[in-house]
Amino acid sequence: MEIRNFKDLIKAAQDQEEKRLVALNGTDESTLEALNEAVELGLVTATLTGDQRQIEETCHKLDIDINNYHIIHCESAKDASKAAANMVMEGKANLMMKGLISTDRFMRVVLKKDYGLVPSRNILSHIAVMKNANYHKILIFSDAGVLPYPDLKQKILMTSYLIDAAHKLGIENPKVAMIAPTEQILISIPSCMDGATIAKMSEHGQIDGGVVDGPMALDVAINREAADIKGLDSEVAGDADCLLFPNIDAGNVFYKTNAKFCNAQLGGIITGAKVPLVVSSRGDSTETKLNSIALASLLS
Repeated sequence: MEIRNFKDLIKAAQDQEEKRLVALNGTDESTLEALNEAVELGLVTATLTGDQRQIEETCHKLDIDINNYHIIHCESAKDASKAAANMVMEGKANLMMKGLISTDRFMRVVLKKDYGLVPSRNILSHIAVMKNANYHKILIFSDAGVLPYPDLKQKILMTSYLIDAAHKLGIENPKVAMIAPTEQILISIPSCMDGATIAKMSEHGQIDGGVVDGPMALDVAINREAADIKGLDSEVAGDADCLLFPNIDAGNVFYKTNAKFCNAQLGGIITGAKVPLVVSSRGDSTETKLNSIALASLLS
């Protein structure tokens, strides 16, 4: 079934086998509030690593049934990190969520070679799913939160991640737009050259599973009228399922503009690790965090 909105996404996650999530230092209200909704909806079972007393106090404050969780008591965030990483390493968790720990420290745990959480040749990349009422279907895009300025090799891998995510959301032949300022192939603009290269690779069968076109300006990728005005004949133009942004500047601004100006529904995960990672921004709503857990469950 093709996912058309977050109601569909949550239903699809409910219909599959319940996933096991571990929340690294899951002691804070922000984490537990969203996670409790996911548990009550049957999306995941949850283990919390961290100070048990603090977890119990937070659950009591939020009127959360502590019996819904398995707790691994840890004296420090460092110990909580090790406990969570070990659960993933041992195959006891399908998903990992950031709790009360800085994103930098969380990422250092994920990238620590001793834990083996990132397979060789993989990269970590942020994938977001969005439903904006002004677009006729969901949009999957990357990268709004991890890779600042990906090179061509990284963009090729990111494109494959987007296609794989689209397949798991029920999109059989996703249309991927390589976003740049213009459709012209300008040597002076790296995003134009990278977009053209990856599109050509797709045309030659080096990237399969979807249709890739670029370089392509954002308006052309999501608006058929703009594509017609510019005289662009493309299967992707005006009907993109996936957008690959050239850098984190563009991707992050797109994410937050849609969230705050358009009230778009959003969810995001980090992919490329052994399991999907839920790393929500402090500014994300509880709804966005719940959507992210559902997305991670569906993509795991």
